[in-house]
Amino acid sequence: MSLSLSVGDAWAPLPASAWEEQAVRHLLRRAGWTARAADVRRALGEGLPATLDRLFPPAAVAWPEPDSVAGLERDLPDFHRQVAQAMGEAKRKLRRDAFERSQAAVRDMSVNWMELAVVPENSAFEKWVAFLGNVFVVATEKVHNAAYVYRHFEILASGALGPAPQLAKAVSRSPAMEVYLDLAENRTGAPNENFARELFELFLLGEGNYTEADIKEAARAFTGYRIRPATGRFAFAPRQHDDGVKTLFGQSGRFGGDDVIDLAYCQRAAGAHLPRRMAAFYLGDLRLPPEYEFAIGDRWRTEGAYDLRWLVRNFFGSRIFFAPEFRGNLIKSPVQLYLGLLQDLNLDVMPVPRFVLNPLRQMGETPFNPPNVRGWIGGRSWINSASLGARRALVERLFTPLDGAALTADEQQDLVAARAGGKSRFAMTESDLDAWMALSPDQVLGSLQENFLSAPPNPEFLSQLRQFLQGRATDPAEHRRRVRRAILTALESPEYQVC
Repeated sequence: MSLSLSVGDAWAPLPASAWEEQAVRHLLRRAGWTARAADVRRALGEGLPATLDRLFPPAAVAWPEPDSVAGLERDLPDFHRQVAQAMGEAKRKLRRDAFERSQAAVRDMSVNWMELAVVPENSAFEKWVAFLGNVFVVATEKVHNAAYVYRHFEILASGALGPAPQLAKAVSRSPAMEVYLDLAENRTGAPNENFARELFELFLLGEGNYTEADIKEAARAFTGYRIRPATGRFAFAPRQHDDGVKTLFGQSGRFGGDDVIDLAYCQRAAGAHLPRRMAAFYLGDLRLPPEYEFAIGDRWRTEGAYDLRWLVRNFFGSRIFFAPEFRGNLIKSPVQLYLGLLQDLNLDVMPVPRFVLNPLRQMGETPFNPPNVRGWIGGRSWINSASLGARRALVERLFTPLDGAALTADEQQDLVAARAGGKSRFAMTESDLDAWMALSPDQVLGSLQENFLSAPPNPEFLSQLRQFLQGRATDPAEHRRRVRRAILTALESPEYQVC
């Protein structure tokens, strides 16, 4: 990969003179979901450092726990007591019912999180937490407990901008992680290596920066990590812990799990690993050359003391983040496409899970359920013939009035509750087109390009769209139809699928 900046210049701060409108749009679309005109103006006035401070606030954004998730936690002691007493089909029914409750809670949790993340003030922070969730991966398909997954993301949010080693230690105590990577099965004399392997390979160091012997010794150090059944919280079982001498990375001692994480962060590779993951997530498919990863990684270790806030500010404030080769060419994830559309069109998240989650699943991204421990690969993997059709269908749905008769009684109640809470814009209306009606074809095209499209559109595409709009003067109804279709066409275009 050929870069326009040398290693020495890549991670230098963006000069103030380069903080212009297109740079602002790039930051807002990559760090968040989209770039609304009002947010662009605000960031231009604030400057880059102040904008980063606002996008990534010191305290985690509160994510209210959905009632269905809280109910799972509240009923956990009774559930374990009933399961212990039941036998045969009664026990199987209890577990089936619990699974179905958890599945419903996951759906509620997914919509609840998107309602939080779509608020522009929260977008960059919530996308950062989602990124961390794609590093420290758990999945509902295996965990089978929405409350565990909710607590996992609560851990990520609370430690998102603190010391990286502290976050890794907290993740090792996450009940969801205990289940997902079999830590709860790890005991002295029979260590389970799943968590230790992924800790080094995917979470902290990357392939090639540890040995099989390091994995085996680390697994011994993490023995005894458990979940307390009555509370669903972390517990340490001393009798199941191997307290013998272990040797990792050339050092020996009676290491426990926290010691393993501290030793891993003493390795140079730890500094480069998370910036590498950030570049893949925020910059694009192509990996940065290793020397660029180590350049910021070494500074993160020595200057930033592995503080995640330091890393965020220096990554998003760097010259390489704004380099021309990283602009307008990152394919939006399904979640970014959906939340970006809502922000661009000033719409609310539909409080009916199937209308939100089914399109995301069809596009390839089910919230809180990545395909494997490596998480979502992203980039070009988001696009195929089926997912492209689902992306177009999503846009069309947002321009289609809601049919209340198609809702169940429970869904209608959720809709009433949402409207009572001030959320009622679930699809574009005819009145939303009024401001566009007075524009000339060239003005319509200019507005579409400025507000919606990250990449320069194909000239032939613009020419065809302009010709399509030329019939506006003959019939107002036809003009409205053509303007509506022009907006839809822009939002369904390849140029809107990238940021």
